[in-house]
Amino acid sequence: MILQDIINIIESVAPLSYQEDWDNSGLQVGDRNAEVNAALLTVDVTESVVDEAIALGCDLIVSHHPLLFRGLKQITGSTPQERCVLKAIQHHIAIYSAHTSMDSWLHGVSGRMAEKLGVKEYRILSESQDNVGLGVIGMLPEPMCTQALVAHIAKVFGIEGAGLRYVEGKHNQVQKIAICGGAGADLVNEAIAQGADVYVSADFKYHEMQAAFGQIAVVDMDHWVSEHFTREIFEQLLSPYVHTQVAKKDKSPIQYWR
Repeated sequence: MILQDIINIIESVAPLSYQEDWDNSGLQVGDRNAEVNAALLTVDVTESVVDEAIALGCDLIVSHHPLLFRGLKQITGSTPQERCVLKAIQHHIAIYSAHTSMDSWLHGVSGRMAEKLGVKEYRILSESQDNVGLGVIGMLPEPMCTQALVAHIAKVFGIEGAGLRYVEGKHNQVQKIAICGGAGADLVNEAIAQGADVYVSADFKYHEMQAAFGQIAVVDMDHWVSEHFTREIFEQLLSPYVHTQVAKKDKSPIQYWR
């Protein structure tokens, strides 16, 4: 299959017009007219992931986080990012990233988190276009205490040890839930304004959680963990057309003391 045809499949649900102004979703490396037979699916493009793609004979890496955010002034192999680019070019591996373009699709990153947690009738939390934007908000099947929700999240997302932090809100039971994959602390006030009992996201700072305490329950998780189901979305989109495989070397770089 031609790379551009694969790009068209991804962009049929997550077009580049959905991405934030600061982002760099889209084709990072490669020839749009190249033939693709196998794709490796990942959250992050790291040297280990590129090496895995080489070992597996993949022609394409599809990632959530872009390898390139800003222009490179040289490609000498002196940094991990440069080495990823060099290896990809040398081995004729294309790299395509769907970042905030996939975040902003209703059934993208946050929507998949909601589905995994059993959230019903969810919609976009912060709209940038009609039915397009960051985060989602909906209802849990039944009310539960914050601790029970945290335990549910840990089970669904495969989180062990100290991988979750939370603060309590103003209600003993939570049911209306807002969710944003990745670093979503800046949407907590939107979640409050829309009457959410709890907000689930990643990368909260201490003072952001302190400010939320008593207003809305907040559950803070590892950034990578909040987005790792993105690989499932890529697989469902692309597996009917090319061979796909989830990268085994793709994992959060952050470890937690147990």
